[in-house]
Amino acid sequence: MIAQVIVDVAARQTDRVFDYLVPEGLEISIGSRVIVPFGNRKVQGFVVGFSEKSQFQGQLKDLLLVVDEMPPLTKELVALSADLAQQIFAYRISILKTMLPSVMRANYRKILVPVSDRAKAMPFFAGDVLDLSKISDPHLLKLVSQLLKNGDAEVEYLVEDKAKKKMTVLYTPLLSLEGYQELLTKVKKNAVQQQKLLTDLFENFAAYPKTREQLEGQKISLATLNSAVKKGWLGQKQVESYRKPAVLAKEKSQPKKLNDEQEAAYEAITQDVQERKSQTFLLEGVTGSGKTEVYLQTISEALKIGRTALMLVPEISLTPQMVAQVQARFGKEVAVLHSALSEGERYDEWRRIRRGQAKVVVGARSAVFAPLDNIGLIIIDEEHEGTYKQDKNPRYHARDVAIWRSRYHHCPLILGSATPSLGSRARAQKGLFKLITLKKRAKSQALPRVDLIDLKHVQFAGGQFDISVNLAEAIQKRLDRREQVILLLNRRGFANFMLCRNCGYVLKCPNCDLSLTMHKDTGVMQCHYCGHQEAIPTFCPNCHDRQIRFLGTGTQKVEEELGELFPAAKVLRMDVDTTRRKGSYEKILTAFGQGEADILLGTQMIAKGLDFPNVTLVGVINADTGLWLPDYNASEKTFELLTQVAGRAGRADKEGQVMIQTYNPDHYAIALSQKQDYELFYAKEMQVRRAGNYPPYFYTVLVTIASKNEQNAAREAFNIKRVLMAQLHQPTIILGPAPATVSRLKNQYLYQILVKYKKEDKLNALLHQLQDQAQEIKKYGLTVEIDTEPERIM
Repeated sequence: MIAQVIVDVAARQTDRVFDYLVPEGLEISIGSRVIVPFGNRKVQGFVVGFSEKSQFQGQLKDLLLVVDEMPPLTKELVALSADLAQQIFAYRISILKTMLPSVMRANYRKILVPVSDRAKAMPFFAGDVLDLSKISDPHLLKLVSQLLKNGDAEVEYLVEDKAKKKMTVLYTPLLSLEGYQELLTKVKKNAVQQQKLLTDLFENFAAYPKTREQLEGQKISLATLNSAVKKGWLGQKQVESYRKPAVLAKEKSQPKKLNDEQEAAYEAITQDVQERKSQTFLLEGVTGSGKTEVYLQTISEALKIGRTALMLVPEISLTPQMVAQVQARFGKEVAVLHSALSEGERYDEWRRIRRGQAKVVVGARSAVFAPLDNIGLIIIDEEHEGTYKQDKNPRYHARDVAIWRSRYHHCPLILGSATPSLGSRARAQKGLFKLITLKKRAKSQALPRVDLIDLKHVQFAGGQFDISVNLAEAIQKRLDRREQVILLLNRRGFANFMLCRNCGYVLKCPNCDLSLTMHKDTGVMQCHYCGHQEAIPTFCPNCHDRQIRFLGTGTQKVEEELGELFPAAKVLRMDVDTTRRKGSYEKILTAFGQGEADILLGTQMIAKGLDFPNVTLVGVINADTGLWLPDYNASEKTFELLTQVAGRAGRADKEGQVMIQTYNPDHYAIALSQKQDYELFYAKEMQVRRAGNYPPYFYTVLVTIASKNEQNAAREAFNIKRVLMAQLHQPTIILGPAPATVSRLKNQYLYQILVKYKKEDKLNALLHQLQDQAQEIKKYGLTVEIDTEPERIM
């Protein structure tokens, strides 16, 4: 038998199937992870098919090793990787590796192996090989070169698997219940630990076998356990144990009674679950309309008929609350996949799913590749969110992958949002998606009152021009009533930039065309793109004058101002800086939910999905931060963010109020968010898109050319433009090349070409040709990246 393998070498020349002979007796399936010889080294690969004959004219090599007992990839995911590679201009191996937890991606180590007896006798060959990654001594490097030149040694590559199972010790009773009762009467009274163990064995005999962690948690020492094994009281063996993420749900929840709108949505979706139809539903419901309860009850329907369910949420910050609700309903059947888990936890959750031990998966974007079988329902909550699009290679969109999997499994897909993306809403208008609307809140509460505060005509509380007197008074009123407040500012850090008042110098990142942001708590100026940091200056680096100012607003600065205005209030800040540590999301949200803080201040991660009954005021510090970005969807993103954050207020019995501070109260994105009028916004924004020939009226592809040399980047960009112009025709529009909005990132100059098209049969093949050519010009320090339907054109 011949195995068709995709090897772990991401290059144009290797982006194809390689044939290997399968040795007799080797158990292998489609989706297996294998080690194969490739050139003069060994590499990891994935089996994507089998054949009886090969087109290769030479002698086929034998496949060396199958890594896993169970193939990590299902046949479905292998098929998906082939289709996705054609659509998103990524090498197939990159897609296959993205489908797996990071610990299952191979680690390669370069070693020197002695061949001749002379080399074997050399003292530095410890354990018969030399790890080349650890050599820094120039004399030793010269000696290695000589050995290679003379043929006395060879370079080999070791493939190391980082995926490690967690093992624990399991203790099993070896005596009868009566036996332990008798021992208990005989053991010395001062042998407290032995008495504790024997009492537990006698009183909780049915709870055994128990793990070492369980018994040590009962304050029974390891020495006592070892002694019990020696005496023949207990048997012990090593068993595999899962690293389980914390269970957030404390009590089991029961299905709630649905209102008429929810019931109609539930009936329509469950009918397709039962009939195995791959219909895509757009569930458009105002904030607080009870979309989550519809999700939970439709998942329950899929589980009843023996199928599984996959649910995606856009932000890690949303995952704890959503996971808690799903766990409360479905308990141990739930697995969680998101980047805030440790590598071990993620690996173990992934294995539970692959082994069929979890029936419901909740996670962020990459969870769309969860190795579930027999999927009966897929849900994408807050489907409008840009985080569902991967911004690095491979640039997949979770929604497109979900549609593919929905068709494969013949199951419905729910796209849920209070503010659907224009693309999804337009497809619903055309009948490609089925639109279901929830126009009222689940408990019939009124939508919160939204007030716009025109910053051009107000007084500010405090001296930082961040919080108006109107907003400060409203916050104080809530504090007096012991109610809670959420404040949104879509910028982290303390100040946006440093300016010298003497010479006008702005402190910039040495690697990027951007100013550095001040972070007061860590005492650094930081670039939010490449991570460059330097100390906060005390004088101007240009003219050495001390008249420097830190301008702009960040979450740290607003937190400081809140401390001055409301000294008795407890403020929690939630942004990238405060949520770096594992478990920090859950810790902050749990503390706020339990009333341990009065004000939750944060970036857009607090704008959606959160449900706190005691929050009666939501304030937006500045609604304009994203409005004037040079991007076609800036108005859409602003409207979505404001509508979503407004929905955090008044979700229980208490009346809610939203205060939006803005310098542009008449802009339609802001004025219509005040009324939460999605329909009118959709109509207005579609007119703007049509006039500008932007999505959803046109499809888009963004080609980005990068080089450390600006002239080289520009020259290659114009070469690509000429190729596109020669092959593509009207009504296709080709814009650029032009420098990107941020023209230099990580010491690379960026030029962009935007292709807008309706139907262009030659385009896919032409872009694949460009992708192949990009491999050739890489040696000249040029990179070309192709992004289909980019979220941002900047």
